[in-house]
Amino acid sequence: MEQDAFMEPFSSTAGVLRCKIYLLLLAGACSGLRVAVPSQTVHGIRGQALYLPVHYGFHTPASDIQVIWLFERPHTMPKYLLGSVNKSVVPDLEYQHKFTMMPPNASLLINPLQFTDEGNYIVKINIQGNGTLSASQKIQVTVDDPVTKPVVRVQPSSGAVEHVGNLTLTCLVEGGSRRAYQWLKNGRPVHTSSTSSFSLQNNSLHIAPVTKEDIGNYSCLVKNPVNGPYGLQVNSDRGLKVGEVFTVDIGEAILFDCSADSYPPNTYSWIQKTNNATYVIKHGPRLEVASEKIAQKTTDYVCCAYNNITGRRDETHFTIIITSVALVPRIGPIT
Repeated sequence: MEQDAFMEPFSSTAGVLRCKIYLLLLAGACSGLRVAVPSQTVHGIRGQALYLPVHYGFHTPASDIQVIWLFERPHTMPKYLLGSVNKSVVPDLEYQHKFTMMPPNASLLINPLQFTDEGNYIVKINIQGNGTLSASQKIQVTVDDPVTKPVVRVQPSSGAVEHVGNLTLTCLVEGGSRRAYQWLKNGRPVHTSSTSSFSLQNNSLHIAPVTKEDIGNYSCLVKNPVNGPYGLQVNSDRGLKVGEVFTVDIGEAILFDCSADSYPPNTYSWIQKTNNATYVIKHGPRLEVASEKIAQKTTDYVCCAYNNITGRRDETHFTIIITSVALVPRIGPIT
């Protein structure tokens, strides 16, 4: 199967024009009809709209263009959703208000998305000219509720005596479907050992008995096909960090890293506040600041994280204070 790259602009449900780059799976290239869709699995959120972009091309004269959308669940026969010939759309009356297509564009809009909409969507395109050209593609759609921010409960809350007591850490999450849990100690995955074990769903970590080797910072990471962002934080490769304030020497170049748990990955923006005004200075998870170029000795910044699928946004504020080398000694990396 041939692979190609295709850039298609589309309007989201919020009315914001975005441009996404897809890795396209092409079908029918040998017949002269090319049909391209996103990767074979598309993740959607219950209650929101889902757009399935389709791009096709051919090099022969065409008198009629037919587009057909079918839906199938495992072990069932495909069901007709809607179709078109040229610019006339013929929907199945049962689904006429749920699925939208604007021919000759073959893309499909599902609104609103429900758990019952999970399955395979098949698009078939027929070109009538000097003969008939046909090609089809299949897209698997999953439907989920985003994962909410987890909370860790410790039992007993007072702690445990070394070599005698036991501890159970439970990860509590209010929302989210198909949740997968992972436990971290000091930012690294926790594995089963002679003293550590997990519950069947991995949402609880049991330590028995507790030893001094178990001392550390524990966190629970919860994922599903769509979640986040949460746990947003900014760290620096140098300087002194106290709370949300970074103190750095004049003349230093400081690299800041913004990160948050999210799936799909977040998009990041950096905002600088100067003279009661705010403006975006960079996009991406990293920001380099040359301290000698900062006009004010104290400058406020904001890192914004946005998940394009969940539509959720979070931001964290921090301040950079520029001082002389004599006042603040240079130190190593901050984690």
